Amino acid sequence: MTSVHEAEPSAPLPGRVPREPVRPPAGPMSWAMLSRALAVPLILGLVCFLPAVIAAQPGSGIRDNAYWLQLVLTCYAGARLATMILSTRRRLLQGIFWMFVYIAMGVAPFAQAVIGQTPTPVVGPRGDLVTAVALVLVGCAAFDLGALLANRRPLRRRAAARLGTGPATVHRVRLRVLVLLAFAASGYYVMKVGGPAVFFTSRQEISASVAASGVVTEGSNVGSAFLKGFGTVPALLGLLFCTRRLVTSRRARRSPSTVLAWGALMLLNVVVNNPVSNARYWFLTVLVSFLFTAFPSSSAMYRSVLALGVVGALVVFPYADRFRYDGDGYRPVESSSVFEPLATKDYDQTVMFANAITWVDTRGHTYGRQLAGSALFFVPRSVWDGKPEDTGVRVGQWMGMRMTNLSAPLWAEFWVDFGAPGMAGAFALAGYVAARTDRRYARAVSRDGPGPGSVAAVAVPLLAGYAFILLRGPLLQSVGKLAVAALCLLLVTSFRERGERRPR
Repeated sequence: MTSVHEAEPSAPLPGRVPREPVRPPAGPMSWAMLSRALAVPLILGLVCFLPAVIAAQPGSGIRDNAYWLQLVLTCYAGARLATMILSTRRRLLQGIFWMFVYIAMGVAPFAQAVIGQTPTPVVGPRGDLVTAVALVLVGCAAFDLGALLANRRPLRRRAAARLGTGPATVHRVRLRVLVLLAFAASGYYVMKVGGPAVFFTSRQEISASVAASGVVTEGSNVGSAFLKGFGTVPALLGLLFCTRRLVTSRRARRSPSTVLAWGALMLLNVVVNNPVSNARYWFLTVLVSFLFTAFPSSSAMYRSVLALGVVGALVVFPYADRFRYDGDGYRPVESSSVFEPLATKDYDQTVMFANAITWVDTRGHTYGRQLAGSALFFVPRSVWDGKPEDTGVRVGQWMGMRMTNLSAPLWAEFWVDFGAPGMAGAFALAGYVAARTDRRYARAVSRDGPGPGSVAAVAVPLLAGYAFILLRGPLLQSVGKLAVAALCLLLVTSFRERGERRPR
């Protein structure tokens, strides 16, 4: 006797066309079905529940226009972040952008508005804070508009493809040169600061060792930027390229030399790129770029980074500066609420934007001067008399702050140079480029992509991780390592001939 599932199909009735039986989809539950189940709680949590919990916190905040605009911005960014998490496509750059906006420009400033405390004082009138929040909303809308325009345009083959060459791939010989450069530059960095043990003490000790090494000149940090940049970035890129080969090529996994090189690069990164001796934002770059490179096709990893990143930024990040100072200089955070550190530590982006608006009202816009100083960061001040300092330092000095290591979010950088129209245009362009880059990354990690040697499959995760630093600012402090990464990518990039056989 057969079971229900094994029964023979009944014969069709006379005069009727037999219909194909509807078969359930094979395999586990698809992400489309799972996303529908998660959509409601995720959107409610990001857009409604968390803002409501923050609004219910006790505090002395004023519920004026700045408060309500901040609430609108938080809900808007939460809805866009939920869209990124639930998307069927991995959108690395756009997802990281909205995660940063939700945390640093949304939830944290909203907690500050409720509690009535800020990490950095607002020196100007209250109206400048209202303007700052409104301009952040304008920048986010412009970013969305740029992404929408990019998604409406089909991807076209590049001119190189039409000339008979393929996409950007890694040249194997030059990759070996990059690995050797990584060991040489990181070894020099370790030697200059006094040995590997210094990297497991504190950032304060690292800074003191770099200052005592003789690479820093009075009034200029170019030598320090190059030492740290070449000491950390080539090691990270070498590890990412080797990781890419190992996770996508069986031949590479069977090669002892590749496996040994990967192990040696991992140990090197444990020394020079560990969370003890590096800024939290840089270690976040290392972690995010490694995860996206090691799991290029994993939708679960992409969504976990975005979803768990919110929890980590709100709960772990404010306490992750344990190794910024030595034992005598460290002061632990004492708070009665999980949201109080958001109002007293780290997340000063919105209030610094407001202070930048006040500073511009007294000095006027710089019309590209600040951006030029960031682009020409490598020019020493002894050569460029009057070279602009980074925006956070200039605003902090104007405020009379003793500690001028302050943020200058990308909104403030564009506003200081170009005003509201230039800021909106810059964010529209950023959204357009981010959406196009995300689509090219999806093509690079697909089965029809350039394979283990894809440059985009490594460069885009690195840029996604580094986006935290670029968005937080100041730009002058951010472009050094980005320029070193660009030089390393130029070193290893080649364009293979179309139809060349890919290693697997």
